[in-house]
Amino acid sequence: MPTLTAAALDQAAAHTAPTLTEPEREAWASLATLTFDERLALAALAVDARINTEPLDLADVIRGPVDIPAAPVLQPYRTPMAALLHRAQTRILNDGWCPDRLRDEQGAVCMIGAIRAEAGSRSEADDACALLLDIVRAEFDPTAETIASWNARQRDGRMPARILGHAASRADARGN
Repeated sequence: MPTLTAAALDQAAAHTAPTLTEPEREAWASLATLTFDERLALAALAVDARINTEPLDLADVIRGPVDIPAAPVLQPYRTPMAALLHRAQTRILNDGWCPDRLRDEQGAVCMIGAIRAEAGSRSEADDACALLLDIVRAEFDPTAETIASWNARQRDGRMPARILGHAASRADARGN
């Protein structure tokens, strides 16, 4: 490997850094006599000297999950009963489902609880429950006695939410 001479360093310094001081020229000249491994070690030390060794405060970096409100769901149905059943489905999906109570301690609701929470009146909720029971009996379970008993037999909230969505679609098709 060719070594740099002082004249070559002076010429390179003239083209790249015309304002080198005498101590800087001496430093460059001393680098010319170093091997590649020695120059690499010096470069690593120079980088290490520039690294900020201040401890990192993780409270500034790590953030917990942020409670983001659910985006409003657009109402896909034009009939009031279908809109009510769709809102009840959305409530179960957002708040959670429970099998044997209108509402549990965590805020989860059963099918009737979701319908009642979304209905404008008790008679509107009763009409929606009657329509829902008709659809459940006709299309899913002819042995269902009530919405509450059918809801209590479910393992999780997927089927009740699915049925509410299906009932909303059927109610819209019927014009309810």
